[in-house]
Amino acid sequence: MQRMVDISDKEKTLRIAVASGRIRLKAGTVAKLRKKEIKKGDALACAEVAAILAVKNTPGAIPMCHPVSIDAVEVDLSIEEEGVRAAVTVKSVGKTGVEMDALYGLSVALLTIWDMVKSEEKDETGNYPHTCIEEIMVEKKEKQALSLDSRSTGPGNKFLQPRL
Repeated sequence: MQRMVDISDKEKTLRIAVASGRIRLKAGTVAKLRKKEIKKGDALACAEVAAILAVKNTPGAIPMCHPVSIDAVEVDLSIEEEGVRAAVTVKSVGKTGVEMDALYGLSVALLTIWDMVKSEEKDETGNYPHTCIEEIMVEKKEKQALSLDSRSTGPGNKFLQPRL
């Protein structure tokens, strides 16, 4: 039987996850990425937006993943000699981790790059013998307890702060 895990008894905490990976590309494609000469447009900018949208929609793609309030997403894309390295950082205050959100955002970013450069990557048979998405991993998963900070005196002006 499939079911979502019951997290109702968990306390809210600051959750941070970082997922990383890379897409291996041909040297000619990398050169075109650097010069922003990809036919479909700016592949890295498109991948960044795609990653953010994916993070926000993770439960729609991963059935047992809890919908969480996403407080921040950071996408880091860097062109390397043999392709593009990507990292997606997700931050949330909630009852469950955000590593699946980071992994999904990362995966969609890398798939978006593949889509943007596929005309450059195809060989004479229409296949992609050099293109490879690899090294996908969760680099960091962190949670920090929160405490109420009552520095503000007005009603409703309390904010959650990580304990130091």
